Amino acid sequence: MTNTEPVPLRPAVRVRAWRRLLRRGLLVLALALLPGGCETFTPDPAKPHHVANSFRNNHPHAQHGLGDLLKWRWDRLMGRIPPQPDPRTVRFPLAHNDPAWLRANREQITLTWVGHATFLLQVGGLNILTDPQFSERASPFAFMGPQRIMPPGLALEELPPIDVVIVSHNHYDHLDLPSLRRLDRQWAPGHRPRFFVPLGNAPLLAGEGIDDVVELDWWEQATFRGLALHAVPVQHFSARTLFDRNEALWAGWVLEHPRLRFFFTGDTGYSADFLEIGARLGPMDLSAIAIGHYAPRWFMEAMHVNPEEAVRVHKDVRSRFSVGMHWGTFPLTDEPLDEPPRRLAAAAQAAHLAPGSFIVMQHGETRVVPPRAE
Repeated sequence: MTNTEPVPLRPAVRVRAWRRLLRRGLLVLALALLPGGCETFTPDPAKPHHVANSFRNNHPHAQHGLGDLLKWRWDRLMGRIPPQPDPRTVRFPLAHNDPAWLRANREQITLTWVGHATFLLQVGGLNILTDPQFSERASPFAFMGPQRIMPPGLALEELPPIDVVIVSHNHYDHLDLPSLRRLDRQWAPGHRPRFFVPLGNAPLLAGEGIDDVVELDWWEQATFRGLALHAVPVQHFSARTLFDRNEALWAGWVLEHPRLRFFFTGDTGYSADFLEIGARLGPMDLSAIAIGHYAPRWFMEAMHVNPEEAVRVHKDVRSRFSVGMHWGTFPLTDEPLDEPPRRLAAAAQAAHLAPGSFIVMQHGETRVVPPRAE
């Protein structure tokens, strides 16, 4: 297991908590005033996850609205949630990588963790990015909103020319328009990636001049240069403002190549969807599974798996290797920032997983993926 111990932290103070609450209150107000990013779609009555002008999950779960969000923030301010260290003081090890080697690589299957849910996957000469988020904040604003505690492990300028971008859903920590704009106009002359997004998200990208976009509904498939891309159901929701909840679809992705079957969960709570994914498209050679942003549990359980549930996902999709993601980059929830890897290690041991079959990586770390046994 990679060393992910943070440096010593200094305690938060009540004044800082009030300031954070004020900033978040302003962010909520600003989100209420933003225009929505999606257009109305025509629902298909044959598909249970389609409802009038929006989408829903396959399995019932608790719904939390603005009142619950405010209760969570108030509980934190009143000291009912154990105070966390100031995230600005947290740092994790940053791995040294070799951008020149990645740009030249055409043979090896590699996975590089940029941070949060952003990975560079190389397979069959293709360079694939998941949920590209290279901005300083996961927010529609440059001056407020969750701020990253770790720089991207691989800068945009260091990336090889990107062929495929997959986006799981439209939350700001996963669909970052400044990053997508730069990728669409990247520095390789004449080279533009193709973007794959869940249903209802193409208009958001079109508004930025990004037009090489493929939209997929759950269980739909597209192909690109020998790669099959499947959008699959996961349990989450979508929103860019306070008034466009679930108007665009969310999804996980299964990428099939003759040399690799890769599963990317995006954001998700635990549900029976994973057993179906494993039955229909598994077993997976490699999976990137969310392990963080799960506390407080009463608020996050339906939408974010914890490390123990991540191990269940790994087993449900019959993954040969898995990598934990969605932790250690943005301070979004209440668990200690270094807790997810520790809980994952304990959960993997309790589930008797083979050593090394479910790991975490350092920001910027590149791993060569062993070839599939024939």
